[in-house]
Amino acid sequence: MEILGATLRVCVDDLEAAVSFYERLTGTPALRFARGGVEVAAVGCFLLMSGPRAELEVLRKVAATIAVTDVDEAHKTLTGLGADIVAGPVPTPVGRNLIARHPDGAVYEYVDRKQA
Repeated sequence: MEILGATLRVCVDDLEAAVSFYERLTGTPALRFARGGVEVAAVGCFLLMSGPRAELEVLRKVAATIAVTDVDEAHKTLTGLGADIVAGPVPTPVGRNLIARHPDGAVYEYVDRKQA
């Protein structure tokens, strides 16, 4: 499994203000999409999320988003190493993802850019 990078997850109350700040900070425009009741903006290495408090509480439990070349390969590697697959793989607006709990208890989202 090849890890391409990590994205920092940031839950915010005011998405518009946060997007403006992070676009200026990174010098890159936001890629926006919605997932369920949550509005999301990817800006550089930051994933900004805003929405209902209950949904954000679930999202806060995921430490980071890790980009990989292939979610299916990540699934195989993670399960082989003793990780628990909490959700997925499932399609997303930009590829596929899965949520895994590592043996130490840390929870991460793994994503690829492959369309299902």
